[in-house]
Amino acid sequence: MQAYQRSTQAFDDQVGRRLGLNPTDLRCLDWLVDQDRSARELAEATGLSSAATTAMIDRLEARGFVRRTRGDADRRKVIVSMTPEGRARTNEFYLPLVMEGMDILDRLTVAELRSMVTHLVAIRDLTDRHRRQLAEPGSPSGPTPGRS
Repeated sequence: MQAYQRSTQAFDDQVGRRLGLNPTDLRCLDWLVDQDRSARELAEATGLSSAATTAMIDRLEARGFVRRTRGDADRRKVIVSMTPEGRARTNEFYLPLVMEGMDILDRLTVAELRSMVTHLVAIRDLTDRHRRQLAEPGSPSGPTPGRS
């Protein structure tokens, strides 16, 4: 699992270099692939402050990767979405990987796929739980008060 995570991170790092994006900006785009998100959701997902999230969205918007709109129900809410150009630029690198990966998944039985999904959900939940614990002030390995 660790070898897979390192490989994925190295691939993402290379994509970021090709697109001229830092790892946090690329991670933001990853959160936007499957749905639009509020600026607040992106802040929580990336672990950035409100001001740093605004700066990240500004950078990505200036480069044509994202656009922001106001929420329909609450005009104070900022909704961020990938632009067609942003999607095309990232798909240039990720779509070939996804397509080839689909060929690998097609070789698995339904039972193997179910087992894989069960395992991936369980380790995602485990990782998310440990991440939340690390973020809690006062936890043995949580953030030091006054630092972020």
